[in-house]
Amino acid sequence: MAAHRKPRQHPLTGPAARTAATLALAGAATATAFEGTGHAEPRLTPAQVKAKVDRLYQDAEVATEAYDGTKEKADETQKSVDDLQDEAARKTDRLNIARNALGSIATAQYRTGGIAPALQLMLSSDPQQYLDDAAFEERAGDRTANAVAGVRKQLAELKRLHTNADGRLAELRGQQAQLKRQKESIKSKLDSAQALLSQLTAEERTAYEGQDGARTEGSAASRASRSSSGDASPAVPDGLLPAPSGRAAAAVAYAYAALGKPYVWGATGPSSYDCSGLTQAAWGAAGVSLPRTTYTQINSGTRVSRSALAPGDLIFFYSGVSHVGLYIGGGQMIHAPHPGAPVRIAPIDQMPFAGATRPA
Repeated sequence: MAAHRKPRQHPLTGPAARTAATLALAGAATATAFEGTGHAEPRLTPAQVKAKVDRLYQDAEVATEAYDGTKEKADETQKSVDDLQDEAARKTDRLNIARNALGSIATAQYRTGGIAPALQLMLSSDPQQYLDDAAFEERAGDRTANAVAGVRKQLAELKRLHTNADGRLAELRGQQAQLKRQKESIKSKLDSAQALLSQLTAEERTAYEGQDGARTEGSAASRASRSSSGDASPAVPDGLLPAPSGRAAAAVAYAYAALGKPYVWGATGPSSYDCSGLTQAAWGAAGVSLPRTTYTQINSGTRVSRSALAPGDLIFFYSGVSHVGLYIGGGQMIHAPHPGAPVRIAPIDQMPFAGATRPA
């Protein structure tokens, strides 16, 4: 009887096993779904997006000002390298001329150097002439020695120039590597800002880009209209203080003409600007040379208090002095805010005030 007994099924084989596996998979899928739901990033509110994007743009502007400063140094270094290399090329040409002259002298000496002076005197048909010639050759020898000394001096000078050029070239390469890192940092921050802005609706994004009641009366159309009418220097709107000097007035007029032009980091005009690029270009049009960055522009000219601001003054913002605008009076400024926001008029109290200076 035992040989015909039906084998006992294992509890987790056959149909029971398939049912258990199905339930296990369903349970795992459900758990995964709940887990994913529990860890999903909540959608940011427009206010939260604005706060994060504002911070990213501020960080990008800090990086932009650092980039501008490095770029200015790199341009100066490049000019120094070019000047040193040009000077070395000129000195090399002069050295080659001096070497050729020495070569001619050496050849002449070799041709006559095989006969001893006493024998030359014995063989001479005119001893007095020989003695006169010998005195001349002695003087020529002195000149040759001077020529050799001159060549040696030129060689030393050329070596010094090449050493200096090599040092400045190494400095330039370091600055170029730093520029690359700064570019990558700026791009990363701007890409992050754009990713956040993409979460907003079209209306929310429009509201963000036109925040704080900023105005761009100097749009391309209005600038074209002024240009066609021959008015290259738009008048200051009614109710605003006149500029304290002709140069300040010229800087303000330039800023008005730039209204509506895009913000591009590292740009100094005339088709686009970053914040310090705009102020540098505006005062440059007035005949005043400003340094490139906010950190250096704040030390140009005379410091003024907020209560004493006049049109044309430079106003700086944030504790790190990372943003600058051009005051136009009435508590307003013209500035290049950030990517996506063109040169515009905005109230100066929309950012934390850090100081002001009057270039002229």
